[in-house]
Amino acid sequence: MKRKILVTSALPYANGSIHLGHLVEYIQTDIWVRFQNMQGHECYYVCADDTHGTPVMLRAQAEGIPPEELIARVWLEHFDDFSAFHVNFDHYGSTNSEETHEFACAIYDELRDVDLIDARTIEQYYDPMKEMFLPDRFIKGECPKCGAKDQYGDNCEACGAAYTPSELKNPYSAVSGAKPEMRSSMHYFFKLSDERCKKFLKGWTTSGTLQAEAANKMQEWLGGELTDWDISRDAPYFGFEIPDAPGKFFYVWLDAPVGYMGSFMKLCRERGDIDFEEFWKKGSKTELYHFIGKDILYFHALFWPAMLEHSGFRTPTKLFAHGFLTVNGEKMSKSRGTFITARSYVDHVGNAEYLRYYYAAKLNGSMEDIDLNLEDFVAKVNSDLIGKYVNIASRAAGFINNRFDGWIAPLQDEDFNNAIIETRGLVQESYENRDYARAMRAIMALADRINGDYDTAKPWELAKAEGKEKELQEACSKALHGFKAMSLMLFPALPKTAGAGLGLFHAGNNPQWHDIGLSPKQKINPYSHLMTRLDPKNVEAMVEANRENLKPAHSPARHAEAQVHHQAILDTISLEEFSRIDMRIAKIVAAEHVEGAEKLLKLTLDIGIGHRTVFAGIKSAYSPEALVGKLTVMVANLAPRKMRFGESQGMVLAAGDGSGIFLLSPDKGAAPGMRVK
Repeated sequence: MKRKILVTSALPYANGSIHLGHLVEYIQTDIWVRFQNMQGHECYYVCADDTHGTPVMLRAQAEGIPPEELIARVWLEHFDDFSAFHVNFDHYGSTNSEETHEFACAIYDELRDVDLIDARTIEQYYDPMKEMFLPDRFIKGECPKCGAKDQYGDNCEACGAAYTPSELKNPYSAVSGAKPEMRSSMHYFFKLSDERCKKFLKGWTTSGTLQAEAANKMQEWLGGELTDWDISRDAPYFGFEIPDAPGKFFYVWLDAPVGYMGSFMKLCRERGDIDFEEFWKKGSKTELYHFIGKDILYFHALFWPAMLEHSGFRTPTKLFAHGFLTVNGEKMSKSRGTFITARSYVDHVGNAEYLRYYYAAKLNGSMEDIDLNLEDFVAKVNSDLIGKYVNIASRAAGFINNRFDGWIAPLQDEDFNNAIIETRGLVQESYENRDYARAMRAIMALADRINGDYDTAKPWELAKAEGKEKELQEACSKALHGFKAMSLMLFPALPKTAGAGLGLFHAGNNPQWHDIGLSPKQKINPYSHLMTRLDPKNVEAMVEANRENLKPAHSPARHAEAQVHHQAILDTISLEEFSRIDMRIAKIVAAEHVEGAEKLLKLTLDIGIGHRTVFAGIKSAYSPEALVGKLTVMVANLAPRKMRFGESQGMVLAAGDGSGIFLLSPDKGAAPGMRVK
């Protein structure tokens, strides 16, 4: 029967680049969607950038641009990266859309009407300098358990302890460096602890919607007390304002999954032939699948289905959670060059289908982590794709084109045809269950048989022997029939390479699963080279490029030494004159662009006895975010200077002669307020 299926991947956040860890999910999803479409099902794949929240707002402020400009730029970067890896969305949108806004408000209104929204006053840290309430991750201080410095407000990265921001010792704002104040604010909560939600979730999470390991995890959470979910944030905040609460905004995690609905509605409106209600109304017979990482299972398996159930919409058919990506057996690391962006892969390795195949060969439908071993990556791609798959066509097609005018004979070997049909069934089952590793093993086992039979037939000897034309044509035709079957089975994972391979047989751009095993006489096109070997030097260059991204564009010390033009020493001054200059160690607690100024950055400096504002002409050398937290030296008793941007209350010290600007930094151990003598 023809199925109607809607598929989503988790929404990437609009505050960073797509990296190889992200791509595990999108490649996994794309393979599954392509497989469903090959089977003739009506399957749509939608996604969007997750655009709201404090990090996006602060990054836009740091760059001196509106948030809308930032998210538009990042959207293009994300879309280009996904396209480079052949991730084929039916629609890729943004949560900052009219459609997402409509559904977020509608769901909120429904939940409020059934008494699942509660308003209550909470105590929360407030940044008096930035005049904003601080999320937990924007508060830092000393861990209350082990004393480690510069830890986030929710957990310690040194000892792993979990705590609340109020438990931090010596807390400070990660945004401005200011000491936060505890203030009261009215917040809105989704009442997840309500008996209606608990009863629904206990049934839903054990109904087969989750993988076994995910269902077990949910039962652990549901066995205790579910806490209500804070769904509001105070201004300033980049997001959707809550309809009946001026100055209050939906928390980004409320409208992020609603972005699935918004993106699909956008597709429906653009196409005009898809019925949104058919896919989202309660009681729908269509299928809805979310592919997600195991780290966001809590949101998708508790908050999201409970919201949908009690606001009149259908819940997901299933959640498909996957594990994390490690590189060479460890977490991705910037210092080792293994925190690899999608763009750097494209720039240095090139062929995205090397990675698509390697991921497919690792994914088994579970929540297990997978490892990208870079040495194994090169070996497996070259062994399987070049040595086994592409090798078949490159060996056999030349004989058919040159000796038989491109005509391949119908398949005569019934045992071999049965092997193709058997492999097709196993691969079909494996794709459906997202056990791509099993599918790739089966396909490569078929490749081994094809290459083995070809070697046994020895076409290169048959071509030289008298009266062996029929045997030669049949041996090469058999190999090419097998290659066509492999190409059809590999198409979900390798749409470009397998698609080009199917072009040998005049196949169109829309291959069908039922074509596997059909092996009639036909004329093939001339063979064109499909894929080159993966050069390990390209992988090494990619790793080095990601390691290089951590380094400054130049080494200030070496650059200064090479480029400095010695300037004449100024007239001498007395010790008394010099002692009148009060230089202090200063900590840069905030830095931002100055609208309308080409060279200036606005710095907020902690000099131990308070904060000073200084406008410094260092914009050409430093980005604001790179300065926050640094120590420098300032002239503290310089007369304030009125500027059109505001008052500059001192001067920071930097070296330079026109070749560059180099901010002075004190040695380790210096602290804000210390006098420089």
